[in-house]
Amino acid sequence: MDVIDKGILSSLYVCSLTGQNPIEHTIRRTNLSESYINERITVLKKNLMISENNTITEFGRTALHVVLAGGVFDIIHPGHIYTLNAAKALGDVLVVVIATGNTAVKMKKRHPLHAEEQRQELISSLSMVDLCLVGSEGDIFKTVSRVKPDIIALGYDQVHQEKFITDGCKSLGLNVRVARLQSPIPEYSSSKIEKKYGEALHGI
Repeated sequence: MDVIDKGILSSLYVCSLTGQNPIEHTIRRTNLSESYINERITVLKKNLMISENNTITEFGRTALHVVLAGGVFDIIHPGHIYTLNAAKALGDVLVVVIATGNTAVKMKKRHPLHAEEQRQELISSLSMVDLCLVGSEGDIFKTVSRVKPDIIALGYDQVHQEKFITDGCKSLGLNVRVARLQSPIPEYSSSKIEKKYGEALHGI
């Protein structure tokens, strides 16, 4: 399958989660004309990858590798960019889940500087991210069940146990691979940046 067809299927997958118009979304993501996209969709329909109502079929979904990554993403730094690029390289679609404010407090033992809507907007603007969602309170597997990823990418500093995640996915009937990503610059963290910035302000 070529890049254009995979891009169309990726857009249809994203729209299945967001409710967006799949044709408009595909035009924005690919910069292709509507007539050309419709020609390609006609072929994909004949190949049973897209249904008559322009949604991705189960067969079409098997042509994609969806990667799910998550985090607080309160202050974006080079480590985040490297990790998200590495996550996208694992598949065709990268879905990023932003921790809610309450979850962020439990994870980081502090309130995030930015509201979840701001963090979602920022991550959505990154070129490697196909979709950014705000996570569910208390149960990470609610979002996993919705996204149905093929791969879950964990950052170098995320404490999740791979077995806990794979067992939870199996209970949902999902065969998911967990990939542990490494950052080349682990000295960067949102907490360290916040602390250093705070110290600089106090020194003024």
